[in-house]
Amino acid sequence: MIVIGISGSPRRDGNTETLLDRALAGAEAAGANVEKFVLCDYEISGCIECNDCFESGTCTIGDDMDAIYEAIERADRIVIASPIFFMGLTSQMKAIIDRCQCYWALKYILKEKFPREENAPSRQGSFIGVGGTHGENLFDGAMKTLKYFFDAIEAKPREDLYVLVRGVDDKGEIEARKDALEDAFESGRKLAESA
Repeated sequence: MIVIGISGSPRRDGNTETLLDRALAGAEAAGANVEKFVLCDYEISGCIECNDCFESGTCTIGDDMDAIYEAIERADRIVIASPIFFMGLTSQMKAIIDRCQCYWALKYILKEKFPREENAPSRQGSFIGVGGTHGENLFDGAMKTLKYFFDAIEAKPREDLYVLVRGVDDKGEIEARKDALEDAFESGRKLAESA
């Protein structure tokens, strides 16, 4: 079982990454091999809508996204973690999602399967969202985007394991939210253990 975590926070070692670390610790405790990608450490261009992927099913931009593609393709479970900016995902996270247009093209234009081994386990995706406000609809935009992202990469969204934390903004503030830290750990553990 390979579980990858992708942090879209532009801030290192902040609330989002802390929760992601807890989720990955939970997955590791369940016996999974885990890897973490922190997008602010990568140089990733946005999609340029060249539509080359409509012909090939792959992206022709050459940058650090190649490492993310490779990880997404071999992952059995994917945990997306992002703070909420303007009721959506960060630009760092949205850039990699937009660059997964190639997987959408592979599935819906070229009618081909996602590049995975035939006997690979079914894929699942989860989400850790952190917002500074308490708005009722705080996570709606992010969750809508993730629904279609997970569809494109052939991963079942596990909304029952999403960890959505409101009212956390200042760096390190999450350390006082023991409930959220425990929820993240359990989410990662259950994600790794699920069939």
